[in-house]
Amino acid sequence: MAEARKGVQPDTDKQTHQEWLEQMELESRAKQKRFMDGIAFKLNRPRVMEKPSHPFRGAPDFWAAFEWPLEERIARFTENFHSVGGHTGRFTDMQEVSGFIAEKARELSARYVIRQNEPELAELGLEAKLEQASVRVWNTEEHEDWRARAAESDLGIVLADYAAAYTGSVTVLSSKDKGRSVSLLPTVLFVIIPVERLKTRLGEVLVNFDKAGQGSLPAGIHFISGPSRSADIENDLTIGVHGPGVVYALIVG
Repeated sequence: MAEARKGVQPDTDKQTHQEWLEQMELESRAKQKRFMDGIAFKLNRPRVMEKPSHPFRGAPDFWAAFEWPLEERIARFTENFHSVGGHTGRFTDMQEVSGFIAEKARELSARYVIRQNEPELAELGLEAKLEQASVRVWNTEEHEDWRARAAESDLGIVLADYAAAYTGSVTVLSSKDKGRSVSLLPTVLFVIIPVERLKTRLGEVLVNFDKAGQGSLPAGIHFISGPSRSADIENDLTIGVHGPGVVYALIVG
């Protein structure tokens, strides 16, 4: 029998294999106790030996009923989105949004633009307004490498499925017409938020996924809270490493 631990090997003539395993278990638990006792001693308090009670599960009732009026939702979302480096805008209709995006595209000298294949985004009419840029619609050509097209795009345009004012976050779901690459790979991202999709709490968004059930969930559920930020290397905050470095959240309605 192979050694389970250096210097320790069961004597099969004097004890059964099961007895040896029980002995190893006792030794292991004794070491664990000494370790935990040592931590409690250094903290100058007794060990907690009973499992703590959790009388409440999930959000309390008052939080589930909490809701801001529409204008406060917009103001809080704007404040929270700005606090992490994002940009916002308020617009009456999609024509105003179209004009804003077209102006930004000209300012940035954008050559390639990609958007989700959504009817609402077709209303933007960017193909006619951006003569200097190529506007592509996700997954409209069968043999195209759409991830490559998204990666080379200067601007990405998506429609938010939900948004939460309390956290300043936008939720974008994926599908065959709404590839996740459209929001993850371009340099600049525009997220269009119909005002009726702006909720107060993130819980109002998550409950929809609970109702859908595991079998009906999309392949990707993305929560966007401003531009991509990373501090993986030397705790040095860098913008735009793992996604768009500039994000606009455009509230419409």
